Amino acid sequence: MIDSIAMSGFSAQGANGLVQFLPFALILGIFYFMILLPMKRRQKKVQEFQDSLKVGDKVVTTSGIYGQITRLNDKSVQVQIADKVRIEVARAAVGGYQGQEPVVSDSGNV
Repeated sequence: MIDSIAMSGFSAQGANGLVQFLPFALILGIFYFMILLPMKRRQKKVQEFQDSLKVGDKVVTTSGIYGQITRLNDKSVQVQIADKVRIEVARAAVGGYQGQEPVVSDSGNV
């Protein structure tokens, strides 16, 4: 008899703990699907864009400089912005192709 009373009290406490944990788990799930998942997709899209850059592409940097890619390195890109004027910028500074929506956002918003 005592064992059944003790067990019923224990299971009620266990269920109560689960009910208290449920809202926290729900908030974590919403946070993942609303914030983290789109951010991961965006980072993948940006990485694919930066990996697909090639010589001759007409691009815009995140600072608004228009030019044409003349040389590629692992971490940087050489961009010709006028006749005989070339600048070296980081690959991450290339925001997109000229005339298209930017791939890399300046503000970091999703």
